[in-house]
Amino acid sequence: MSNIYDHAYHLEKAIRESTDFQNLKSAYEAVMNDPESKQMFESFRDTQLNLQEKQMQGLDITDEEVEKARNVVELVQDNPTIAKLMEEEQRLNVIIGDISSIITKPLEEVYGFNQDEQ
Repeated sequence: MSNIYDHAYHLEKAIRESTDFQNLKSAYEAVMNDPESKQMFESFRDTQLNLQEKQMQGLDITDEEVEKARNVVELVQDNPTIAKLMEEEQRLNVIIGDISSIITKPLEEVYGFNQDEQ
């Protein structure tokens, strides 16, 4: 029987070689190669990270921060290069979510059976 980690590395390779990943990579490179898009994307990412950090620390997010985030999101969505990147990222995230559901199925079955027995 193969080592389970070998299967995981094969899965990683399959993801890297997939059209969806290649499309994401190309879209990312297009953003990074356009100075205006790159700056806008980095601003978007920084805003996201800052808000997530505050949430994880249990800090309140001000109305001003919410408004700034909305403005950044609107700018990003209006940029076709970044919109393409976000579309490709979403597509790959769906695939990874599906894979996650598949590989966690044995745990769900175990815990699901335990709950039924109680």
